[in-house]
Amino acid sequence: MTRLTSVQSEFIESVLRLKPLIATFDCDGTLWSGDAGEGFFSWELEQSLVSKEIAQWARSRYADYKAGQVAEDVMCGEMVTMHSGLQEEVVQQAADTYIAQGIASNIFPEMRELVHRLRQSGCDVWAVSSSNQWIIRSGMCSFGIPQNRILSAEVAVENGTITDRLIRIPSGPGKSEAIRSVLKAAPDCAFGNAIWDREMLAMSNHPFAINPNPNLKEIALTNGWTVYQPEANHQGR
Repeated sequence: MTRLTSVQSEFIESVLRLKPLIATFDCDGTLWSGDAGEGFFSWELEQSLVSKEIAQWARSRYADYKAGQVAEDVMCGEMVTMHSGLQEEVVQQAADTYIAQGIASNIFPEMRELVHRLRQSGCDVWAVSSSNQWIIRSGMCSFGIPQNRILSAEVAVENGTITDRLIRIPSGPGKSEAIRSVLKAAPDCAFGNAIWDREMLAMSNHPFAINPNPNLKEIALTNGWTVYQPEANHQGR
């Protein structure tokens, strides 16, 4: 168990003092350093989890996305639908392996402790991410967040086989839309690190910009949102 510093502990206590009943957390860059969705995407192509044809298309498509020719939510959706026809059990096992190897050591210890303390207090804690459903399910095992409290980029699964029918893509406005679809009230606290979390943060009573990208940090400072930088006492990737 990692011993927390006084700064980390004070951050946790500052959130708990708000006594939130509902809290929503982005995952990549907020609960851990790095982008698990993007990392898994590259890793699974190298591992030949999908066919050569799909891998070739995916690499080309991702290059277009990085060049600004494919919208963020479109790419997030396609990074899920590209698994159509595969057995979900196989993809979930691959995601479990990747999380253990590439993300587990990058978890921000104070964020893990915060989530556990919030859940212990009776707070309804949700993970809201544009990364695929399998990687987020695996990642949330370290936080104790159950599957029925995950809103991720998700497709329908029939008889164990992944389809290409999108259920949701929680990115940008899609995050607040996904939250409104399952919650009657706005979150008391929300935590995010990127511009794609802006709408989720703005709808909450207490927005927290965690490890924020420069564009989100500027928005946070302008709006008086709390900005917190997790301490670098974990192993980097």
